[in-house]
Amino acid sequence: MNTVTIRANMAESESLETVTEHERILQEIESTDTACVGPTLRSVYDDQPNAHKRFMEKLDARIRNHDREIEKMCNFHHQGFVDAITELLKVRADAEKLMVTAQTEEVIRCRIQQRNMATTVEKLQLCIPVLEMYSKLKEQLESKRYYSALKTMEQLENIYIPRVSQYRFCQIMAETLPKLREEIKEISMSDLKDFLESIRKHSDKIGETAMRQAQQHRTFNSEVQKQVTLSCAKPLYGLNGRTPLHHNGLSTEAADEEEMDEEVLTAQDLVDFSPVYRCLHIYTVLGDRETFENYYRKQRKKQARLVLQPQSNMHETVEGYRKYFNQIVGFFVVEDHILHATQGLVTRAFTDELWNMALSKIIAVLRTHSSYCSDPDLVLELKNLIVIFADTLQGYGFPVNRLFDLLFEVRDQYNETLLKKWALVFRDIFEQDNYSPIPVENEEEYKAVVSRFPFHDAEIEKQQFPKKLPMSQSVPQIYSQVKEFIYASLKFSESLHRSSTEIDDMLRKSTNLLLTRTLSSCLQNLIKKPHIGLTELVQIIINTTHLEYACKYLEDFITNITNVSPETVHTTRLYGLSTFKDARHAAEGEIYTKLNQKIDEFIQLADYEWGMAESDGRASGYLMDLINFLRSTFQVFTHLPNNNKDHAAMSGKVAQTACMSACKHLATSLMQMLLDTELKQISMGAIQQFNLDVIQCELFASSEPVPGFQGDTLQLAFIDLRQLLDLFMVWDWSTYLADYGQPTSKYLRVNPSTALALLEKMKDTSKKNNIFSQFRKNDRDKQKLIETVVKQLRSLVNGMSQHS
Repeated sequence: MNTVTIRANMAESESLETVTEHERILQEIESTDTACVGPTLRSVYDDQPNAHKRFMEKLDARIRNHDREIEKMCNFHHQGFVDAITELLKVRADAEKLMVTAQTEEVIRCRIQQRNMATTVEKLQLCIPVLEMYSKLKEQLESKRYYSALKTMEQLENIYIPRVSQYRFCQIMAETLPKLREEIKEISMSDLKDFLESIRKHSDKIGETAMRQAQQHRTFNSEVQKQVTLSCAKPLYGLNGRTPLHHNGLSTEAADEEEMDEEVLTAQDLVDFSPVYRCLHIYTVLGDRETFENYYRKQRKKQARLVLQPQSNMHETVEGYRKYFNQIVGFFVVEDHILHATQGLVTRAFTDELWNMALSKIIAVLRTHSSYCSDPDLVLELKNLIVIFADTLQGYGFPVNRLFDLLFEVRDQYNETLLKKWALVFRDIFEQDNYSPIPVENEEEYKAVVSRFPFHDAEIEKQQFPKKLPMSQSVPQIYSQVKEFIYASLKFSESLHRSSTEIDDMLRKSTNLLLTRTLSSCLQNLIKKPHIGLTELVQIIINTTHLEYACKYLEDFITNITNVSPETVHTTRLYGLSTFKDARHAAEGEIYTKLNQKIDEFIQLADYEWGMAESDGRASGYLMDLINFLRSTFQVFTHLPNNNKDHAAMSGKVAQTACMSACKHLATSLMQMLLDTELKQISMGAIQQFNLDVIQCELFASSEPVPGFQGDTLQLAFIDLRQLLDLFMVWDWSTYLADYGQPTSKYLRVNPSTALALLEKMKDTSKKNNIFSQFRKNDRDKQKLIETVVKQLRSLVNGMSQHS
């Protein structure tokens, strides 16, 4: 029973579950979308067997239930539905009218919309090009194509924006364009400033390149001209076998330049000029070209002044000058390029104004700095730089005549430095000379000398070796150095575009300066040196004679270099003859001066006892020493090696003149000693001693210390002293007074004033020597005679004074 019950309960339970499940499925079908019914129904079939039958029954029951409810509702609303249909039929006509009105309004609205859309499309088609152009403008600005950007702005303003100017965005765009223009102006001006700064830094390189090209061009032309000259005529040679220095060794340089085969660079290769072109175009488009031109010219003038300002130590090295010239050339090469590459940014008048200003400054700077230079090599390099500088700028059309005129001033400075340099050379030669004839041991040594100096003497050539040449070693050295000076002077004359005649004139004038000023001064200083003795002075006289003789060979040397005949009307002659003659005369005068100075030194040793009663019977020691000195000195003169008749005659003449001068000076000094105002008293004994000394002088003069004097010519130097002393020694006043003024007077050379001065010294002595002399008749008579003679002498002196 329990089992049955359980089963019954289980069946009942399952039945309830099925009913509940079917109820749920029905609710789900009623509440869900029909698309989801399939899965729901599948679950019915998937359930217990025969369950779908129960479900179908349940579904039918539910449908019938809903039908009843629908029927109830329809019955309930049937009358209202009928009433509504009746009302709807009533308003049907009005609805049709209303429908027609609504359709008309819709059409009108659509038509308006269509028209609006067409207008919008039309306006958009007008705006799109504006926007496209503005976008293009932005791209151009970003890519820094400012000139194109300005053209685009012009199109926007003149063509595109006026078409749509009523729109706000176009008004904003139009207001933006002037600002963009100002930005472009500022940017382009900034680029221009950068360009100006860049070319200021690159001027040195630009100028260096331009000057190098000008030098290469000059070298090439010089080599072509040289080849033409060599093919038409034989080359000229100097006297020592050198080739003339017309080309300054350019053949080697030319070969080197041709081997380099460098690519020719221009200013445009070294500098980007696009900022200038761009800025010029921009300002031209903006209608402000004049402002740009004025600014550019003003800035370039400032840069020109900076370029023309040299470094304070520029004169110290050639690199200083080279950098200065490079910067200036670079500046004007740029200006020349701007002149030809742009239309009107700079004009020829502007560049000419700049160049004239620069030229005046350059000349002033070079004139000042070259004056500081003491090195002739540096001055020569400066000259070469000036020539290349001038040629470079002349190639760009700038006038450079004033620079070549300046070169004449620089040439004078060069000559001055050469003269100073050669003054040291001459000084060294003179200091190292031994002032002795040149000894030659054999033929080779002889040829070595004559190859350096044009010496020819038939008598010496006949002599056997060893022998001596009359001049000292300084003579061929001086001659060689004069030739070296001519070569050095010639170097400056090259490349100056001057004729051979002008170069010849330059060489001769500079050589004359060397001879008449530098060498002459060195000779004069040499002659005055205290260590130069009489023997050296005689050798100097011989040397100057040979140098004077060599001047004609220097003339030929210059002629050989310049190929200008010395017979040309305006050819300057060398003044060496006068230079060496003056030096020779100075040397002769110095010989006389030194002799006289030596005589004065001996005279200062004199120690006379002017109050002595009587002479000791011997000549004074100082005077005998003096005479021995003179005798040995003149023996040196006469024993100098004079292998040439002319030299012997010259030496003899100098010796004769020196001997005569010495005797005259000695006689004058002795006379002055007697008449010295400091000497108040002289005794007869002193007169006697003085007479002994004068006798020794006369004996020296009569001994012919120097050959060649005729008769008693040399003794006449002491005639004044002799007659004066004889007058006092003999006391022959009556004869003197009686014959005074007669040509045959025995005492013709005795001046009354001289006799009076000496007699008064003796009168005072006679008074003071013996206080008892007044008591001796002879002394009293002598004193009276002296007083009488003094009175007569005074009368003669007064008569001479009145007569004069």
